[in-house]
Amino acid sequence: MPGFHDFLHDTSAADLPDEVLALGRRWLLDLLGVAAGGSRTSLSRIIRNHAAEHFAAGSKGAAMLMDGRRVSPAGAALAGGMTIDSLDGHDGHKLTKGHVGCGLLPALLAISQAEGLTDDREFLASLVLGYEIGTRAGIALHRTASDYHTSGAWIAVAVAALTARLLGLDHARTRHAIGIAEYHGPRSQMMRCIDHPTMLKDGSGWGAMAGVSAGYLAADGFTGAPAITVEAEDTADLWSDLGERWRIAEQYFKLWPVCRWAQPPVQAALNLRAEHGLTSEQVERIEIVTFHQSLRLAIREPATTEEAQYSTAYPTAVALARGRVDPADIAGESFADPEIRRLAASITITENEDYNAAFPHRRIADLRLVMRDGRVLTSGPTEAIGDPEAPVPMAMLRGKYRAYALPVLGETATADLEQAVDRLGDGSGTERFFGLAGRR
Repeated sequence: MPGFHDFLHDTSAADLPDEVLALGRRWLLDLLGVAAGGSRTSLSRIIRNHAAEHFAAGSKGAAMLMDGRRVSPAGAALAGGMTIDSLDGHDGHKLTKGHVGCGLLPALLAISQAEGLTDDREFLASLVLGYEIGTRAGIALHRTASDYHTSGAWIAVAVAALTARLLGLDHARTRHAIGIAEYHGPRSQMMRCIDHPTMLKDGSGWGAMAGVSAGYLAADGFTGAPAITVEAEDTADLWSDLGERWRIAEQYFKLWPVCRWAQPPVQAALNLRAEHGLTSEQVERIEIVTFHQSLRLAIREPATTEEAQYSTAYPTAVALARGRVDPADIAGESFADPEIRRLAASITITENEDYNAAFPHRRIADLRLVMRDGRVLTSGPTEAIGDPEAPVPMAMLRGKYRAYALPVLGETATADLEQAVDRLGDGSGTERFFGLAGRR
C-alpha cells in the first residue's frame, strides 16, 4: 500500500491539475444545491434532529450541513450525507452504480471543523482525493463481491482515508482506519431499497459516519487492517494509476432529482414534448423500452418522496405533464395531480436485451407516445444529459444550484455560498465557506 499511502498523505493542491481542482469546485457546488433542497425533506429533518439528540459534540464539534447545530463529527457526517442523499439529484459514477460525493463532503466538512483545519487549498485537494479513492473502492467492491451494495460501502472507505489524512495518521494507522471502515461500512443491499423505497436510500450517511469513526478509532490504536478492496491482488490495477487517471472527471451530472436509471425516459419525454410542441392531454398512453434496472423502479403512484425518486413511470409522467422534474414535483403535494396519475397509469415498461448489455456503461431508453389522434411518436434510443463524455455547461449546473438553493437559503446566502465555492483554493481560508455551508 505504499503508493496509496503516499498519494493520500503527500498530495497537495499544488500537485493537482487546474482542471481537476475545477471539477472539485463543480461537484462541490452541485452537492450544496442538492443539500439545500434535501434539507426540506422529512428524511433530513428526522436525521438532523436525531444527530442533535444522540450525537453530542463533546470536545470536538462540527456544524451540521444546512442546519448549523453542532454535533460530533460522526453525527455531522451522518446527517449531512443523508440530507444530500434525501434528494436524489447528486453526481454519480456509472461503474460504481452509485455516488461518492454525497457522503464525502459532509464528512470532510465535519473533520475539518472539528480539527480546526482552515486551509481552503487543503480542503479542495482532500475533496478531490476522496473522489479518487471512493470511486476506485466502489469499482473494486463490485468486482469482488457478488451482491450489489449501496454507496455507503465505498463512501466509508474514502471517508476513513480522508480522516486519516486530516488527522496525520502514520502508515500503519491509516491501513487500520481503512480496514475498520471497510469491515464496518454499510454493505446494505441496494436492490432492496429499489424494490421497497424507504428512507434507507443509498447508505451514504451511514457510510460517512462509519468512515469518520474508523479514522478516530485508528488514531486511538484500534486495529482493523487490511481492507480487501484496497489491498487485494485482483484490485491492484484500480489503484496503480492514482495521480495519473482522474476518476473525478468520470462523474455524471443529474439535472433531475430522481434515480439515474429513470432519467433516460424522462429525457426522451422532454425531447418529444419540445420537438412536437406537445401537451400531455394529447397523449393517450406511453410505452417505455429500457434496461432491467430501470424496469425495477416499478412504483407508479408514490406516497412518499422516496417512492417518487425510485420510480421510472412517475417522473416520466411528470416530465410530460409539466415539462420539468424539480424537487417540488417529487414532493407530496404533486402526488395527487390527476393528469400525472393518468399518464403514469397508462405506462407500460419492457426491457431490451441490447440495453441490458449496455448497462452500466450506458443507460438507454426508448419512448413511444401513442397519441389520441392516432399518431405514434418515438424518441429512439435516448440517454440522459450529463454523462462525463458530454458534460453539461457550467452555466447549467449553476442554474440547477440556484434553483435548488434559493427557496431554502434566500438570494443573498445562495449567491454568497456560490462565490465562496468559486474562491476555494485561492488561499483565503475556509472560515466563510464553513459558516455559509452550516447556515440555515
